[in-house]
Amino acid sequence: MSERDLLVLGVDVGTTSTKVVAFDAGGKPRARAEADYPLLESAQGHAEQDPAAILAAVVSCVRAATEEARTGGAEVAGLSFSSAMHSLLALDGQGRPATPSIIWADTRAAAQAERLRADPIGLGLHQRTGTPVHPMSPLTKLVWFREQDAATFEAARKWVGIKDYLFHHLTGEYVMDHSCASGTGLMELSTLDWDREALSVAGIDAERLPQLVPSTHVSELTAAAADELGLPAGTRVVAGGGDGPLANLGLGAVHPGVAACSIGTSGAIRVVVEQPAVDPQGRVFCYALTPGRWVVGGAINNGGVVLQWAEKALTPDFGEHGETALLELVASVPPGSNGLLMLPYLLGERAPHWGGLARGAYVGLTNTHGRAHLVRAALEGVCLQLALVLHSVEDAGNEIREIRATGGFARSPEWRQMLADALDMEIGFPKGQEGSSLGAALVGMEALGLIESIEVAAELTSIESVVRPDPDAAATYRALLPVFESLYDALVPAFTELRKLDPMLNDG
Repeated sequence: MSERDLLVLGVDVGTTSTKVVAFDAGGKPRARAEADYPLLESAQGHAEQDPAAILAAVVSCVRAATEEARTGGAEVAGLSFSSAMHSLLALDGQGRPATPSIIWADTRAAAQAERLRADPIGLGLHQRTGTPVHPMSPLTKLVWFREQDAATFEAARKWVGIKDYLFHHLTGEYVMDHSCASGTGLMELSTLDWDREALSVAGIDAERLPQLVPSTHVSELTAAAADELGLPAGTRVVAGGGDGPLANLGLGAVHPGVAACSIGTSGAIRVVVEQPAVDPQGRVFCYALTPGRWVVGGAINNGGVVLQWAEKALTPDFGEHGETALLELVASVPPGSNGLLMLPYLLGERAPHWGGLARGAYVGLTNTHGRAHLVRAALEGVCLQLALVLHSVEDAGNEIREIRATGGFARSPEWRQMLADALDMEIGFPKGQEGSSLGAALVGMEALGLIESIEVAAELTSIESVVRPDPDAAATYRALLPVFESLYDALVPAFTELRKLDPMLNDG
């Protein structure tokens, strides 16, 4: 069997679905499967997943992709993981989940994060670990558990991420790759070891965390897991990494100066660098990718979720073709929405402010604005927030010469153009939208010796189309951006008071 018929499964465990794509050594997808699961919001500020539902999705997708690959005359050489970053769940002494998987969008630790950020220790933790002090991070989540749910905190034998839980189920090993670990707020970038001060703040020791390994770490399926997945016992499993850094690989954005922009449920802009660094103001993150490669950037909580909200809240009468009709509605309003701005902080917000209290807001509303303005301003808010992230990455000393974009938003010509205008840069859209699953597969191929290096990512990715900014629209967004940026600080007192009123306003 030729190397072209040996495939690696890129297992991408996302916020609301798992996607498994089988790739050959040339980066060509040969089989795929996808399964959805719900985002659980059991209380105000809670955002969780059911680990059992995610495991079932991984098993069904791996089996389906494997069967399709074999039907096409290929065999699976191994599987490699990507997962959404910043998840946290507790395991009992038998390795069973003692909590749901608490994801990046969970804001219950907002008070703990704000307290740490107000202390000089906060910026120091950010600069050493690369992870901003924010409710998204497992560090602040652990502080919340220690203070608010001491029984669970003390009973937990291990604290892991969702990918670590899956890896243990399949291989019997408790390991966390450096990429996901660098999103916990607990790992020191310079040593690639758990940070002593961060562990002290969290109130745990390293024994209650997985062993740290490179993204290329290789293990093997146990006999039981192999039977479950429909693969031979001993099939190799590669640790992989976080979905954000791996998306850079999937887009071919592996060289300095080439940024990856993604808008899925959330959104981000990231660029690969050769040395880990965080800017002095703490506006960007720095996460590990693979040995010798790091990713600097910023993530926003609100990407495609804003479109989903607008469809449900503003255009419920559009029916089954709601998204298409909504985006056509956007095109009927000029750039800038006739002076209406929206802070799209429906799930709080991350970069570049990294405050845990943010909420959505419309500003500039008059009786001349209608539904179309409300919808367009919401999507413009996403793009303007990403523009703030882009400027923060550049201000941190990173030149951005090229942007490549991926994500569900790319299906919309209106949203593509809006993003190019707001960023005031040409944006290339690669052929296919595999992103993190291809990145995971490439790491797996390197680990298994099927490719020489992940540097081939730049050669495997071809740009299918380029969207150039419209000069007039770009000028409008440049004028609006300082106003948009100022609104965050202006509204922090209101955000703070609303958080205090939550128990009363959301009772029952």
